[in-house]
Amino acid sequence: MSARLGFEQMMPGMIPAGRLGEADELAQAALYLASSDSSFVNGIELHVDGGMSLV
Repeated sequence: MSARLGFEQMMPGMIPAGRLGEADELAQAALYLASSDSSFVNGIELHVDGGMSLV
């Protein structure tokens, strides 16, 4: 088993969302922050990590 495969099998159990994130999920967060929809958002840290920062 490669190290990468072992990592991909181990990580979902450590993340509260129960899965690895997808690139488009991060992209959607970036697009939101770059859009006028976030015009009143100011000085935040947006964790797009499936809840991993809570662990």
